[in-house]
Amino acid sequence: MMAAGTPSDLIAQWRAHLTDARRRSPHTVRAYVAAAQRLAYARNASAWNDIANVEAHDLRTHLAQRRAEGIANTSAARELSALKAFIAFARAQSGDPDPAAPRLRGPRIKKGLPRPVTPDDAVNIADLIDGTASEDWVGARDRAVLLLMYGSGLRIAEALAIRSSDEPLSNTLLVNGKGGKQRIVPILPITRDAVAEYAQSCPWPLAPDDALFRGIKGGPLSPGMVQKAMAKARHALGLPDTATPHALRHSFATHLLGAGADLRSLQELLGHASLGSTQIYTKVDAASLLESYRKAHPRANKG
Repeated sequence: MMAAGTPSDLIAQWRAHLTDARRRSPHTVRAYVAAAQRLAYARNASAWNDIANVEAHDLRTHLAQRRAEGIANTSAARELSALKAFIAFARAQSGDPDPAAPRLRGPRIKKGLPRPVTPDDAVNIADLIDGTASEDWVGARDRAVLLLMYGSGLRIAEALAIRSSDEPLSNTLLVNGKGGKQRIVPILPITRDAVAEYAQSCPWPLAPDDALFRGIKGGPLSPGMVQKAMAKARHALGLPDTATPHALRHSFATHLLGAGADLRSLQELLGHASLGSTQIYTKVDAASLLESYRKAHPRANKG
């Protein structure tokens, strides 16, 4: 693959690689492309060698400038990961026999626990959104999306990627997750009914290959609209800012673990590549158990 002479040309090739060859999610593509653009334009790169020659000290300087702009440790760590991938790709395009990225450790990040919502709150949020939407079909749509996330543990992008041909839903659904990895998730009756209600009320034609969930103008529903509806319901119910759409997926995992699900099964249901990603929910469940103990046990807060 040859560079065409401008940073924009390099970025276009990088985007195509992420989308077509690596099959990264749209969210990942946006983040990785944005990070690559900042580096490519800062160095006025006109060929892959201009990126391939970036070393650890160059990256350190670049990230220091980003930190001076006010980005947090988590954002800096994500940017470093994206830039390492970009540099490794550039070295491969330049014919480097060992295209490994520069070795540079990212900032330390304190790993926080996911904050689940209660089962009642999850249903209350979905019902409130349904009852306060500007149009009935919009309320039915948002309720169906949120119940998919809570009832089946879907990521928001996975829920919005469901095709019209998947409706009517059965007891299970084949989901395309991160990196094109497929998994089968259960569909609760309440979720199946909610999706059917939305499909019947949607004013737009639902061709089999089109996205099932539509925006107000008929295009594919964007994650931002779901997040906006969730924020409105969260405020109305007096829930904390941590009650986001993604928190419903955390709640799915935490409640299943609390009911006795084993970690391996939970890993498959969530589509985690490694068990380590799933093990964080053992800490969440332990934290919930300890809080319940402190509230219920007569001597929990006594010496």
